[in-house]
Amino acid sequence: MTAPADRLPQFVIAGAPKAGTTALHAALATHPDLYLSPVKEPKYYLTDGRPPPRSAHRGPGDAHSAREWIWRREDYLALFAGAPPGSVRGESTPFYLYDRAAQTRLAADVPDVKVIVVVRDPVDRAWSNWVHLRADGLEPEADFAAAVRLEQRRIDAGWAPFWHYRGLGRYGEQLRDLYRRVPRENVRLLRYRQLVDTPRETLDRVSDFLGVTPGVAHTVAPENVKPYIADTPRYGALSRTVCAGAALGAYAPPQVWRQVSRPLIAALHAGRTPRPPMPVEIRREVLAPLLPDIELLEELTGESFADWKGDTGRGNFRSRSAGSVPAADR
Repeated sequence: MTAPADRLPQFVIAGAPKAGTTALHAALATHPDLYLSPVKEPKYYLTDGRPPPRSAHRGPGDAHSAREWIWRREDYLALFAGAPPGSVRGESTPFYLYDRAAQTRLAADVPDVKVIVVVRDPVDRAWSNWVHLRADGLEPEADFAAAVRLEQRRIDAGWAPFWHYRGLGRYGEQLRDLYRRVPRENVRLLRYRQLVDTPRETLDRVSDFLGVTPGVAHTVAPENVKPYIADTPRYGALSRTVCAGAALGAYAPPQVWRQVSRPLIAALHAGRTPRPPMPVEIRREVLAPLLPDIELLEELTGESFADWKGDTGRGNFRSRSAGSVPAADR
């Protein structure tokens, strides 16, 4: 995996999914001294130079999504061909933190790489993840807690990482393993709430970490916030159509199904409703197995994550950026 140093990323936003990485990528792209890859999630280091195996992408829509991964070396290097001389190059693939093989490949290919990690209340993250897949018509389970309970069965069946609701939120284990591959001083840990509550200060911290002038990057409107869609007969019919189309889309160029699916997704989103509150007993059930990992994260970072251990979530991006957290968004 050798290549000229000026054709590889110097930093990556490595995770976590549904923790504000899309907003961070877009904000950093506004800095003239930073060059973010035009493909937001190339997923290159998730591959070993071969197409993703179908055996690991057996969930609804997985095979189609895997066709969009950039696995050829020359295609990945081409992402950075437009970087101006002297700019700091980066890309964002929020599964690098979770995938230990990706961590190993990245550290071997770019030994001095800087890694930005964004963590979010793991129950809020899992809930947002489930809402995202429901909004895309792919999650067949209409009950969040039931979907979480199915996680291990789905992993054993070869469903892709985006279905790993609890697993993606085990940041302590992931960060511990990342520190074994990348020097701690090359890792910058952020909290989702910092991106939303104090964006200017957070972007300045990231700019300083990347060695570019602070006070230049600015926030942009979030693009990856999915609506909550109620479970109705109409939703069921549209969802079945989406899943069937995505399965067929695995055998066509990715852009074909993306184009065809737009009116279907728009029809799904027309059924949006206010997001209901998460029952306390459900939050406790999802959180309980994650408490030891939160303690590990506290040990690794020296920070308190006590706010994750309570019965109330921290809300989503839109509600928090509006300055309040309505009960329906917790």
